[in-house]
Amino acid sequence: MHSTNLLLEEPIRMASILEPSKPNFFPAMTKIVGTLGPKSRSVDTISSCLKSGMSVARFDFSWGDLEYHQETLENLKVAIKSTKKLCAVMLDTVGPELQVVNKSEIVITLEENAYVVLTPDQGKEATNEVLPINFNGLAKAVKPGDTIFMGQYLFTGSETTSVWLEVSELKGDDVVCVIKNSATLSGSLFTLHASQVHIDLPTLTDSDKEVISKWGAVNKIDFLSLSYTRHAKDVRDAREVLSKFGDLQQTQIFAKIENVEGLTHFDEILSEADGIILSRGNLGIDLPPEKVFLFQKAALFKCNMAGKPAVVTRVVDSMTDNLRPTRAEATDVANAVLDGSDAILLGAETLRGLYPVETISIVGKICAEAEKVFNQDIYFKRTVKFVGEPMSHLESIASSAVRAAIKVKASVIICFTSSGRAARLIAKYRPTMPVLSVVIPRLKTNQLRWSFTGAFEARQSLIVRGLFPMLADPRHPAESTSATNESVLKVALDHGKASGIIKSHDRVVVCQKLGDSSVVKIIELED
Repeated sequence: MHSTNLLLEEPIRMASILEPSKPNFFPAMTKIVGTLGPKSRSVDTISSCLKSGMSVARFDFSWGDLEYHQETLENLKVAIKSTKKLCAVMLDTVGPELQVVNKSEIVITLEENAYVVLTPDQGKEATNEVLPINFNGLAKAVKPGDTIFMGQYLFTGSETTSVWLEVSELKGDDVVCVIKNSATLSGSLFTLHASQVHIDLPTLTDSDKEVISKWGAVNKIDFLSLSYTRHAKDVRDAREVLSKFGDLQQTQIFAKIENVEGLTHFDEILSEADGIILSRGNLGIDLPPEKVFLFQKAALFKCNMAGKPAVVTRVVDSMTDNLRPTRAEATDVANAVLDGSDAILLGAETLRGLYPVETISIVGKICAEAEKVFNQDIYFKRTVKFVGEPMSHLESIASSAVRAAIKVKASVIICFTSSGRAARLIAKYRPTMPVLSVVIPRLKTNQLRWSFTGAFEARQSLIVRGLFPMLADPRHPAESTSATNESVLKVALDHGKASGIIKSHDRVVVCQKLGDSSVVKIIELED
């Protein structure tokens, strides 16, 4: 199982690049978030997506009603049961998104150098000359010369289905714009994005709160993807909303950074959020194109050092309509892995794309290849140096476990955890082998009924690079006698052997608590 990791700095024999890759039990250490929608909501398709490597299912509420998404989720549950593949659920909020309202759904043809008026009067019909929008403060927010981007499938880079506008003049609440490229728009809603302009709308809108209460709370979502996060306060406010629903107190909040405001307050947002999503589509409009890579590298580094999962979006747009990614896209996926991302998020590619399963499969293969040349040695030293001394007790144990596993060429690290924190800390040091996170359930009560924790913690590790969860039998306590720990360890080892991760004579590093002490031990397996 243990890969003999190449380093890109070493001379690579070119012919070796063509040698077929050895199959691994886990397709890749980097996780894949797939958005479920029209092309990927049947039980069969979702089952194939899970088998191909999807570990988090994203539900995008920018479109579709509660009933539609509930049907999709029920199909996901059936697929999880039949494939025996664990999958987490992510709710993606709409946030302060500006939209053009085209009630009659007529095709809008916009010609270069012509003028179009954006009006908050939603009583008007959409035409080639007037477009009603869902926000009455645009005229106060923009000024002549500002750039506005609009399209049905915004930010795919397709110049025929999206359009650049330049603000020409302001007339009361109306905004008159010059059209910078010819485009044809169809459908009932187009998204509008005003570049580097503050939109005075709450990050979590009333409709978002309604979706959280009527859909999120009922389905005990694992992750909330907070669109257009601009300040740390946005994350705190969202957490307050979640705390009102007992079942969502454990839900993790991933801040979506998609404009210059979010970029400016990145450090404070990172300290408050459970993870970060780099929404490169919107960022690519708010930032000059030549600056996007710099933000990606800087943001991923900060997330890695904080030990918080980082998710990169918009990597294989062309696979929405094609069976293969472009060379640039394939390289982009690999670079996201080499930069340190935990997961790749697929949006349109799986939501409405023609090849959702193939997209997940090929992205997983690219991630696996990039992981082989990820320079873990440099990464480890850099992380230890960044953390500094004295290290916290847990951080010291986690880094020691990873160092030991690499020194003895262990095939897997097994970590016993009840909150998931210890396993995430081990993953922070990016071991070259998978980390089997054995989540030990804890018994809790609300005075009315008893329940076990553990399922949330197990699913939430499905977005962390290198972490593979396993829920232990609740009859085995997390911190107790060595006898019960040994029996749980045997179950974990048997699971590893059955799945082909662990073989005879392999070495395994185990990280567990015995009483008040944390222990790292190395086991060499017999036949």
